[in-house]
Amino acid sequence: MRVVLRMLEKQASDNVFKAVRKMILASGLPFEPARMNAHWPRFSYGPSVAVSQIALREYVDIYLRTFVSAEEVKSKLEAVCPDGLTILNVQRVPYALPSVQNLAAAATFSVEGNFEAFALKQTIEDYFNASRAEVVYQGKNGFAITKNIKPYLLEAKTISPEKIQLTLACVADKWIQPQEVLAGYLGISVPLDEAAWSVEGFTFIREGLYWRDSQGELHLI
Repeated sequence: MRVVLRMLEKQASDNVFKAVRKMILASGLPFEPARMNAHWPRFSYGPSVAVSQIALREYVDIYLRTFVSAEEVKSKLEAVCPDGLTILNVQRVPYALPSVQNLAAAATFSVEGNFEAFALKQTIEDYFNASRAEVVYQGKNGFAITKNIKPYLLEAKTISPEKIQLTLACVADKWIQPQEVLAGYLGISVPLDEAAWSVEGFTFIREGLYWRDSQGELHLI
């Protein structure tokens, strides 16, 4: 059973995972036991958002031992839903269907902040439409790598003077973060030795994940 939910406040991934586990345990649903602990429910959470990001939609696949309708699952989960967590949708999916982690082919992010502070000479559309979209990754002792991230960019558009939207593809099972794209657009470098790095003063919101059909079209998960 695929559950789409939202945390009203930014939470660490492990906190969301634990909250979901407690909710399933309290719901009374006939869950399939986890392989590592028979007292815990088997479920797949993610992909989680990176540090400094917010998600409007997060995903959980719950494995059940017996048939339960999507409406009943939603009702039982909502009855024990912790404060700050909202169930957006529940849908039955075939058992053999890949998890969201493996199904996701693209993600859409909104990026909000003071773009005027950088005196930009091009729009995000100009950056996207160029033959190359480069990002500089800066290491220690002056070491630097310049990478063309064009293959990861599916769409980029201006929503308002303070907001842009990016649609990023998963390429060869690898993702690029919107912070990296923004850095390339703003002309600043990404430090190689800071895993939790972000662009100060900007908010990154993952609006949704998408799967790709056999015709190449994207659909919201």
